[in-house]
Amino acid sequence: MGEHDWHSGQRCPGAVVLFLQSDGMFSVHFRAAAGYLRTGGYMMHLIGTELEDFCVQAYHAGEFEEVTKESVLGHWSVFFFYPADFTFVCPTELGDLADFYEDFKAAGCEIYSVSEDTHFVHKAWADASDTIRRISYPMLADPAGKLARFFGVLVEEEGQALRGTFILNPEGKIRAYEVHDMGIGRNAEELLRKVQAAQYVEEHGDQVCPARWKPGEDTLMPSLDLVGLL
Repeated sequence: MGEHDWHSGQRCPGAVVLFLQSDGMFSVHFRAAAGYLRTGGYMMHLIGTELEDFCVQAYHAGEFEEVTKESVLGHWSVFFFYPADFTFVCPTELGDLADFYEDFKAAGCEIYSVSEDTHFVHKAWADASDTIRRISYPMLADPAGKLARFFGVLVEEEGQALRGTFILNPEGKIRAYEVHDMGIGRNAEELLRKVQAAQYVEEHGDQVCPARWKPGEDTLMPSLDLVGLL
């Protein structure tokens, strides 16, 4: 099968995915680019999707190490995709994350930056760049594109990932995400706020976080009495 919209016949970026159903049969889906799952011509969101098994190499704290699904379970995680090492917007984003890394750790959240480079290239970049050298979170290597395809951010013809950011809970399920085009940088402080909001909502299921909410501020409790008053 090719990468086609089964209804229109037009090409669209992504990959065909087989899911094993409870009855032992397989269902065929199309994972489209930019964080959506295409099935039967419809675009399905990834909220609640559980991370699949994976095993990749990473450059972390001056060493090479293996990172798997088991590595990211039991704590909150951010998968932070970027197009490539030795580029321009990417080091500004990764440096911004480094500035807030202790705040993420204090919130019980690990950062995993991901590109389609190898772990050797990550090390070479850290050796060459003062900005990258001060990064202390794991830099995942995804040269085969397994993670980028799962999250729907791989641009196949370029071999690079869009700027996708995915917040996962300790069970490895996606709770929030955003995908930017390659030229649009992100904000680590806002990402931290989103992680904290996702954690609060997960812990307090009867409450929701309004716009710009930060820890310690008032939340909302949806109810009939509140309708039309905001």
